[in-house]
Amino acid sequence: MKRIVSIQDFSCVGKCSQSIALPVLSAMGLECAALPTVLLSAHTAFDGFYSRELSDSIAPITDHWKKLGLRFDAIYTGYLGSAEQIALVERVIADFGADGALIFVDPVMADHGRLYAGFAPDFPESMKALCRMADVITPNVTEACLLTGETYRERHEEAFVRALLEKLLLLGAKTAIVTGIRADDTHMGVAAMDRAGRFSLHETEYIPSVFYGTGDLFASTCAGALTLGLLAEDAIALAADYVVQTIRATAGDPDARWYGVNFEQTLPYLLKRLGGRI
Repeated sequence: MKRIVSIQDFSCVGKCSQSIALPVLSAMGLECAALPTVLLSAHTAFDGFYSRELSDSIAPITDHWKKLGLRFDAIYTGYLGSAEQIALVERVIADFGADGALIFVDPVMADHGRLYAGFAPDFPESMKALCRMADVITPNVTEACLLTGETYRERHEEAFVRALLEKLLLLGAKTAIVTGIRADDTHMGVAAMDRAGRFSLHETEYIPSVFYGTGDLFASTCAGALTLGLLAEDAIALAADYVVQTIRATAGDPDARWYGVNFEQTLPYLLKRLGGRI
C-alpha cells in the first residue's frame, strides 16, 4: 500500500483541509499520515472559532518519524499559516522527499483576486520557495497570478491560461495545474502543463453555489490520483468531475453552506471512477 502524508490545518468541526484529505485519500486506497499545521475548533466560516498554530510541534513529530525510519510515496501540502511554517515544511520535504516521493503543493493563500485575511503581502514570495521544491503545484487563478506577477482577471481565455502555466513552471515544478478557470458563464475549467509543454484542459459544468472545502476536495483527489499513477490529464479530470458531482449532491443541504461539501455521499462515485486502480 502506498503512503502519503498530508500537511495542512485540521478543523475539529467543518469539512476542509485534513478532515477532507484523510478520508478521501484513505478511500482511494492510500495509507494517509497527517501532519497538522494549525488546530481549529471549527473552520473559519464559524464565528468565534479557536485557533492554535502548531509550528512548535512540526519538527518534533517529523524527528520521531525519522527515528522510526518512515518513508512516504507522496508529500501533499495544503494550508500553511505562516512563512515560518513554509520553512518548516521545506525541511520536511528535504528529509522525506529524497527517495523519489511525489511532492504535491497546493499553495493555499488566496481567492477571488485577493490574499486570505491574515497573510502579509510578502507571503506569496515565501510560497514560491515551496513551489520550487514541488513536482506538482495546484494554485487557483488568484494564487497563480500572485505567484507569477500576472494581473488577476475574472475571465480566462486559453492563451491567458497557457501563459500562466508557462510562468508557473518557471518556478521549478515539473507540472503546473491551475484551477478555477472561467472562460464563460456556464463552464468551470482546470488546466495542466508539464515541462515538455504538454497541455490539457478539462471543463465541467459551472454550478453557481459556494461551499467550503471544494478546493481541498479537488487537491486531495488529484494528489491521490497522481500517487496512484494516473497521468496529470486523467487526475485533473477525475478530481474536477468528483467536485462537481459532490456540489450537485450538496446543493439541497441547508447546513452545507457552513459545514462544507458532502463528499461522504459521493465517495462511491469516486471509487467507481477509479475502477481497479485501488
